[in-house]
Order: sequence, then structure tokens, then C-alpha cells
Amino acid sequence: MSSSIVDPADPVFRLHRGGKMAVASTVPLTSREDLSLAYTPGVARVCEAIAADPGVADDYTWAAHTVAVVTDGSAVLGLGNIGPRAALPVMEGKAVLFKQFAGVDAVPVCLDTQDVDEIVAVVRALAPSFGGINLEDISAPRCFEVERRLDEALDIPVFHDDQHGTAIVVLAALRNAATLLNRKLGDLRVAVSGAGAAGVAVTKMLVAGGVDPDQVVVCDSKGIIGRHRAGLTGTKAELAAMTNADGREGDIAEALRGADVLIGVSGGQIPEQAVAGMAAGGIVFALANPTPEVHPEVAARHVAVVATGRSDYPNQINNVLAFPGVFRGALDARATRITDGMKVAAADAIAGVVAESLTTEAIVPSPLDPRVAPAVAEAVAEAARRDGVTR
Repeated sequence: MSSSIVDPADPVFRLHRGGKMAVASTVPLTSREDLSLAYTPGVARVCEAIAADPGVADDYTWAAHTVAVVTDGSAVLGLGNIGPRAALPVMEGKAVLFKQFAGVDAVPVCLDTQDVDEIVAVVRALAPSFGGINLEDISAPRCFEVERRLDEALDIPVFHDDQHGTAIVVLAALRNAATLLNRKLGDLRVAVSGAGAAGVAVTKMLVAGGVDPDQVVVCDSKGIIGRHRAGLTGTKAELAAMTNADGREGDIAEALRGADVLIGVSGGQIPEQAVAGMAAGGIVFALANPTPEVHPEVAARHVAVVATGRSDYPNQINNVLAFPGVFRGALDARATRITDGMKVAAADAIAGVVAESLTTEAIVPSPLDPRVAPAVAEAVAEAARRDGVTR
């Protein structure tokens, strides 16, 4: 079936034709002996060994180096709820990035359900085939419950990249920006625009990394989140309890008044005059794609360091700096979960790659920097062992 949207001459469509990945054998199958070893009768001996000791599967199947990239298609890139079939090209792309940057095999799993109970049940049932679960493009607030329940149910790492991948790279970038400006994380006043999956995770990650929660103000579409807001539930109630110690009320302009840092993860536009109200020598991370909350050239009029989520401006906050190495390290350590300590270690490793060459236009490595994934993997594996979450 053809579509008027499809342009076979477009290089994007040419690249995607037939998909971006395939399954390849790692063993020869050129003789009867090869067949007898790889399949029957030889394979039965491996099956019996695993049945007797399930831990043997880590060494004799692909599970120890393979993750499932799971989505329900409800929050795909900036496209919204486009469904599982339309999400598949993104999940294939994610799998290719896993392989390219960290040597991790990944399988797209696009589920034709957006029911939390069904998602959890299906992923639990699929889990024996994988060493980790990467949740992707599942809308908030359902994503929080899906991750929490799977994390509790499974003995393999579960990681919602839209939350934690973004948060890890933000912490790395903020650590380096603060260093460049001779500031300490604990002294920064931070405004977070957006209280969805990324906003919640970024806030928690910054606090875990050393930002004072009393100096953080989070805004959603209704304004500043705080104890003054009636009817807050779930993660927003949690944010209200841990942030905004001064009890600020109002809109994003009030949140930014005197702030040192703006982190935009909302997609909503922020007026220039609100940015102008920030403290001198500030930092703006405007991460919405394709249109940042504040245009980087506008932000640069008022602050010292600007980052975006785009590849055509300096300081791209890109999840690919985090997730391949995080899973590589977790798999190498045979971790049963991913802890806050592992995430902070990943952020520190990312920051460390460019720590000796910081400039206002290079506070994070390039997404193509080959040093990043190995550094993150080593730090995450060490943190997993230190946190006691290895098999």
C-alpha cells in the first residue's frame, strides 16, 4: 500500500526502506555437524543445563547482551500518540544506536495496547528473553507506573529513557556548565519548565547529583508547582513536597526571577522577558524538539551558557550519550536494576569526557564521541557493584 506522504526519492525514505536492522547468526551453519551443535540434538544439552540452573542462560544465550526496546506508541518524539506501528522506525533507530555505540543487541517491541496492566503483563512475560528492558515513548503519567511495577517485578534492569536518559545528560551538562562558570551545584537556583516524564526525572536527578531541592522550582502548564496548589496527585504532589521551599506562586516568569538555571522540557514557549529576569551569568537548557522553549540565539542575549536538544546548535543534550553505556555497564555487571547511584555515575562519566576542554559551546561531548559509551559503561558497572545490585 502506498501513501501520498511517502517520497521514494527522499533520502530519508530510501534509508528506511526495508527497515534499519536485521538478525544475524553468530555461528557457522555450513555442515551437518554445525547443525547438530547449534540445533538438535546439541541444543537440548544447553536447555537442560538452564533448566537445572537458570543463571546459566547468562552465558549460553543472547539474553546477557540483549535488551527489549518497548513502546506503546503514545508519546513518540514530538509526534505524540501515533501508535505502535508508526513508532517502529524510532524503535529500530534506538536499537541501531545501542549496537553502534555500545555493542548491545536490541529488539524493538511495539505493543498494541496502552493499558498499564496489559503493558506490564506482556513485558513480564517477554522478560526471560532479555537482559534488560528499555521503555521508550510511553506517555506520562502512565510511564511512571509501568516502570515502577516492572522494576519491582523483574530481576533485570528496567530503564525509561525519556525520563532517565534525559536526566543523566542534563546533570552531566549542568555539572560542566557550573564548573566552567566557577559555580557549585548546591548554590544554583533552578527553574524546571515541564512536569512530565522528563521534568520529573530531571528534577530528581539534579537533586541526587547535588542540587539543593529547596532551590528548585518546577512549573507545569498551570504555573509553579507547590504546596499552595490544591488537587495535586502522584508525581506532582511529590514534586510539591520536595521543591519550592520559598512557596513561590505564579507563572514561569516568576519561577525564573533571579534563577541561575532554566531547564526546559515542556515544549511550551517561554517569553524573552522571562529569561531576561534570570540572574546574571545564567544557564539555559531549552530541550524541546524541534522548537526549543527559548530560541538559543535569544537565550544567549541574557545568559552565559545555552544548550538545546538539537544537533544544529552547540551543546546538544542527546540521550545517546547515556543509554547505550548505561545498559552496557548494567549488562556487564549483571545488574538486577538501575540505581540512582548508577545514574549519577553515568552523568559524572559523561561530564568527565570533556572536563579538560570545556568551553561555553562544549559542555558535553559530541553524540558521536567514541569515548563516551565505554566511559559510561565502566562507571555504571562499578556503581552497580558498589550498590550491591549484581547477580
